[in-house]
Amino acid sequence: MLQGKTIAFLVAPEGIEQIELIEPWKAVEQAGGTPRLISTRPGKVQAFNHLDKADTFDVDATVEEVSAGDFDGLVLPGGVANPDNLRLDANAVRFAGAFFDAGKPVAAICHAPWTLIEAGVVGDRAMTSWPSLKTDLHNAGASWVDQEVMICTNGPNTLITSRRPDDLKAFCQAAVDAFSG
Repeated sequence: MLQGKTIAFLVAPEGIEQIELIEPWKAVEQAGGTPRLISTRPGKVQAFNHLDKADTFDVDATVEEVSAGDFDGLVLPGGVANPDNLRLDANAVRFAGAFFDAGKPVAAICHAPWTLIEAGVVGDRAMTSWPSLKTDLHNAGASWVDQEVMICTNGPNTLITSRRPDDLKAFCQAAVDAFSG
């Protein structure tokens, strides 16, 4: 299904919600795709199980070393600190926004839409997220819905969003379907 396709997973150096990284990663691999971990710094990134430190993961490349053209899609895992840190990094914001410019699918879960708000790409889109982002998304021009997964094709690309880890099964399926093209 994803044979020959490479999917970027953009994360900050720490604060990634581990399950929101590893479950979509496994789904991409199981569908025959190649996931690559992209961050703002080289080395390792620190994941969390909510507020507790979890595993570390090796970074494949930094946002300065790659472009959206190197990938077939983008996954933005959540965690509160992860997207909050990403939205403060101009290179990470540009990298995420470039997927929209290129018309490539993007999947964002939980708090991850913060990065997309900063990139200025959520206007006129229907999205879901962790409930506390509802006002942020509304203020950025998006329509917020409360459902496990929202697939929005209003715009240059397919945008998949989900609310929380409990929605991962639907999120992973929708992302793999979108990345399959």
